[in-house]
Amino acid sequence: MIPMNTASEIHVLAMKLPQRSRLKLARELLRSVAPTTAPEDVLHEAIRRDSEMDNGTVTALSESEFWSGVAVRRNPS
Repeated sequence: MIPMNTASEIHVLAMKLPQRSRLKLARELLRSVAPTTAPEDVLHEAIRRDSEMDNGTVTALSESEFWSGVAVRRNPS
């Protein structure tokens, strides 16, 4: 296990990388972690959400609403 101060140092260095390099690093890190959800569970969740859309339990977001939500999560005030 990497000591916390080393992990923090890696984080600081990674944040100094150009965006393209950070994205590549992020992809590689994500690939190195085993999925936490079984494919069957993902399919079950997708079917459940599709049913909610079909029966009107939830309403879909417009594209602009979706991207507004993404922006808020990226830059919380």
